[in-house]
Amino acid sequence: MDVLLQMLSGKLVEGYMPMQMLIEMGGLALLFIWSFYLLDKKMGIKVNKLAQATGLFLFSIIYFRYRIYPPIPFSVKAIYATMTLIGIFMWVSSTEASWQDFRKPLIAVVDAKTPTTQIIRAVSVVLLPFVVGFLSWNNMKPSIDEPIELRTVHPAPPASTKVHGKTFVLQTASNPYRVDDDGKYSDVVQKKYIDGNPWDEKAPQFLQYVREGGQIFFQNCHFCHGDNLNGRGMFAFAFNPIPANFTDAGTIAQLQETFVFWRVSKGGIGLPREAFPWASVMPPWEQHLTIDEIWKVILFEYWHTGYYPRTWD
Repeated sequence: MDVLLQMLSGKLVEGYMPMQMLIEMGGLALLFIWSFYLLDKKMGIKVNKLAQATGLFLFSIIYFRYRIYPPIPFSVKAIYATMTLIGIFMWVSSTEASWQDFRKPLIAVVDAKTPTTQIIRAVSVVLLPFVVGFLSWNNMKPSIDEPIELRTVHPAPPASTKVHGKTFVLQTASNPYRVDDDGKYSDVVQKKYIDGNPWDEKAPQFLQYVREGGQIFFQNCHFCHGDNLNGRGMFAFAFNPIPANFTDAGTIAQLQETFVFWRVSKGGIGLPREAFPWASVMPPWEQHLTIDEIWKVILFEYWHTGYYPRTWD
């Protein structure tokens, strides 16, 4: 009942798009036909079946264009329009009288027994080849648009990376500062201290590392990635594309911690060939930070955003 009320109020109900579209289109088509029936029977204004069919088809095109959300691809729209056209032809040919009424103006133009129909036929004969020729030329003419730039935002990482002379195997390495109170690596320690205060004098070791990472971040990274890690730093709008938004679920939340370590340490200049056109201005931070500082910055980024690094499993 709630779904029906939402449909009647004009809202698009999530999950009911095909059914709702058919109900609305059917109802509006019946209303359309009933309106022409009333014009004929009550007001004596008879509208030819060809005009009715044309108006109904144009109305359906407008419906598919502006009513359905999100917008459907052109190929799907063409399928819907074709099915609507078939339905309209079935309607106008449902009776002999209706079919004769539909084809009457077409036969009149072909016969051209009056000055008006002669003019219409002459214009059609001259104009139709030009329209077909223009559409063919428009589809075949060379495009002057700039080529599409296909950019791999998160390229496949290497098996290992070398930073400051030390080799890290990405699938086995781990952040040495993601540790619990006993100093052992822990996957759940961040969740335990997610609401903790890193600036508390009695903060546990994990939050102390988070604090140090935050200090390094604001000394080096916030100019581009922003105070809130949302990619809106003071220099961000000078770059295209803008720096990564770490608060977005499509960035570090989708990456392993060692992947982020590789990207931070190597920067844009260290992107592989598949990351063409290497649209990143991030410097290779291994030239400015130590290994420990890079790990701490990454630790801070995950803690601040509330996301957890993905595993390799």
